Amino acid sequence: MADTGTLPKLREDFRMQNKSVFILGASGETGQVLLREILKENLFSKVTLIGRRKIEFEEEAYKHVNQEVVDFEKLDEYSSAFQGHDVGFCCLGTTRSKAGAGEVEAKVEEFNFDRYTIFRPAVLLCNRKESRPAEWLARKFFSSLPTSWSKDHSVPITTVVRAMLNNLVMPSDKKMELLDNQAIHNLGKAEDVDKP
Repeated sequence: MADTGTLPKLREDFRMQNKSVFILGASGETGQVLLREILKENLFSKVTLIGRRKIEFEEEAYKHVNQEVVDFEKLDEYSSAFQGHDVGFCCLGTTRSKAGAGEVEAKVEEFNFDRYTIFRPAVLLCNRKESRPAEWLARKFFSSLPTSWSKDHSVPITTVVRAMLNNLVMPSDKKMELLDNQAIHNLGKAEDVDKP
């Protein structure tokens, strides 16, 4: 990992490259936080959301966000929506049992990206708009435990997003990286080390 003191410089250097990004799953909790952070940091010259439906935004910050509506059952017919982007984020949520061990990684590898990172967070800590009783119970449980223990089994979405963006701007010679919950915590908190 690069020296955390260089993160602001790495972000500025990245910003100057005028790259474009697409986000799959921007209507979900992680995608919403990621989009908000990308716009706040002004990291990309073009931001495109790809999803099943358009998302209505009222805030001025979202006025230049492009949106492409696709049918995920027929993605081959929508390849143009993905073209012309330098970076892509997939925030389509799933449980580990639904994803199948190794299946996601195998599918992503077929695309032959220059570089990609798979994030495997534990229980995501957030305040969802939709009701997920099991997640609510898990959040309550983890919030009552000592940080050192809960950190191994949960992670705030904001930490995941910071880890995603820090990983993006940090140089790497690895084609594929797989980040578990501990690595996500470390990378997501990296910029906090420099703050007084």
